[in-house]
Amino acid sequence: MPDKATDVVELILDDHRRMEELFRAMRSVEAERAQALKKFADLLIAHALAEEAEVYPALRRYRNIDNEEVEHGVEEHEEGNEALLALLEVDDVGSDDWDEKLEKLVEAVTHHTDEEERTILNGARENVAMERREELGTAFTKERDKHLKADCGSIDNVRRIVKD
Repeated sequence: MPDKATDVVELILDDHRRMEELFRAMRSVEAERAQALKKFADLLIAHALAEEAEVYPALRRYRNIDNEEVEHGVEEHEEGNEALLALLEVDDVGSDDWDEKLEKLVEAVTHHTDEEERTILNGARENVAMERREELGTAFTKERDKHLKADCGSIDNVRRIVKD
């Protein structure tokens, strides 16, 4: 049985489920929507940076994990970052503009997480030994936490990432 605390596949899936919870909060008139967006922005940016730094390069080395899917994952991170920036730039939380930009963000991120789960993560489950998945999980967590501590989802940082 994999150790959920360190298996990179399980860690990524846990982040995806957390993002879905934050989407629900951002859609709810009863929730602290701006606070949910802040948490989401930090998580999305930290998660993507950690995947790109620690997980994707390692998975490219495995046969039967499609490198085109990994490259496509990076492109979809960029699309998600652009949609996140558009929402962060909306001043009026809950306005029509907010709702429209939120749905574009949900669409971009949900498309990516669904595709990543079906292709890259299933490939990792089938082809990467548990010991290696746990090593990647430790590296992923360390990298993600470093970015979370650095306020990586701030509007200025997201602008910088989108511009690069």
